[in-house]
Amino acid sequence: MDVESGKPSRTGGTTRFRGTALRLAVPAGVLAAVAGAFAYVGSVDPYEPGHYPVCPLLRFTGVYCPGCGGLRSAHAFVHGDLTAALHANAPAVLAYLSFAVLWTVWVVRAARGRPVRVDLGPVHLWTLGTLLLVFTVVRNLPFGGWLLP
Repeated sequence: MDVESGKPSRTGGTTRFRGTALRLAVPAGVLAAVAGAFAYVGSVDPYEPGHYPVCPLLRFTGVYCPGCGGLRSAHAFVHGDLTAALHANAPAVLAYLSFAVLWTVWVVRAARGRPVRVDLGPVHLWTLGTLLLVFTVVRNLPFGGWLLP
């Protein structure tokens, strides 16, 4: 029986299962890539010199960019040290958590056969950019030393 129409199904449940599996293939691949990246950063300590490249902006200007400390933040996050992760790069931790929420919504909608739409308008993008700019400026000022990685 087809669950949606209530009519007998000629193909059984295999077609429906195959369709769901195909819709979940891309989210599963994205999760595998992200999990692999986090596993690598979790196993290769960014505090050890020589494992990762140095931020070019920091190297040539001495200014911390919004991404500085992101690898240290990911390393601490993988090891469950949320305080150290927030200290290394708070916006990165927010990005990790946002990714988890968006990925979960993506999987649920894909399993149900519905498209995923994330409509960020200009106001959202300008707000995000402004917040990152303010974070960058404050972390490079003398009173923003608590934001340094």
